[in-house]
Amino acid sequence: MRLYDTARFTFPLPPGHRFPVAKYRMLRESLWSDGLGHLLLEPPRIKRADLLQVHEEDYVDRVLSGGLSPAEERRIGLPWSRELAERALRSCGATLAACLDALGTGIGVSLAGGGHHALPDAGRGYCVLNDLAVAVRAVQARGLARRVLIVDCDVHQGDGTARIFAQDRRVFTLSVHARGNFPFPKAKSDLDIELPDGSGDGPYLEALQETLPEVFLRHDPDLIVYVAGADPYERDTLGRLRLTRAGLEARDRVVIGLARRAGIPVAITMGGGYADPLEDVVGIHRATVRIACAAVREGVEP
Repeated sequence: MRLYDTARFTFPLPPGHRFPVAKYRMLRESLWSDGLGHLLLEPPRIKRADLLQVHEEDYVDRVLSGGLSPAEERRIGLPWSRELAERALRSCGATLAACLDALGTGIGVSLAGGGHHALPDAGRGYCVLNDLAVAVRAVQARGLARRVLIVDCDVHQGDGTARIFAQDRRVFTLSVHARGNFPFPKAKSDLDIELPDGSGDGPYLEALQETLPEVFLRHDPDLIVYVAGADPYERDTLGRLRLTRAGLEARDRVVIGLARRAGIPVAITMGGGYADPLEDVVGIHRATVRIACAAVREGVEP
């Protein structure tokens, strides 16, 4: 098993910016302290040909060259820099590498990713490129998977991913999110589980446990791409749900365990997380990684 680590590919932000770029370094350090450092591997940069299966060429060129307009940068929420562009390429590379590992060994993990708001011609909501869509189209183009299920458990709806795959019956998009959260307006996923503000562990886990087995049967995926967002957490500053850390661990066990029992490869990305203190976000992501590692060791389920 490998953990694709993008921590070295950081980028400058103005003082007080709320995007938690430091969490990637902190997650890397916590995994080293757990004795998992030998599993860390820097991902390759995604190839341009893979990007162009999802994103428009003009948009890709402007992302790479610094040609984004001020309005586009505001929509993304991040100031352009060469480091930001490199980070976006490596994040896409990490998700593709995790998908390839999953298809080969059962589980793959990116310690970044989850850029589910990005559209073919635009970024949005801290998402420059849609690594999920890029990775899915790449494995399909290589003939490694035909039918893919995206299980998006970020607190925000995966609107970009839903729009990209709206007419593609080979890709089923499932989004479990807070009804009252960004984005507005929402897209239409193949299945949206919209939870009211304040929903805690019980309603969330019940909805997930009831839905996933049915979706597995309905779509019969060759691969699951799982966005294990940390932002449904009760102390998240950009979320409206109220999951505890124990509830988030239970969520990961449900998704990964059901996938393993069904014999479906699962690639995991970290998604968002904006709690204060940031150590809580890192702890949530760390638990996701440890559950994935346990699933590999035990061979069937975590």
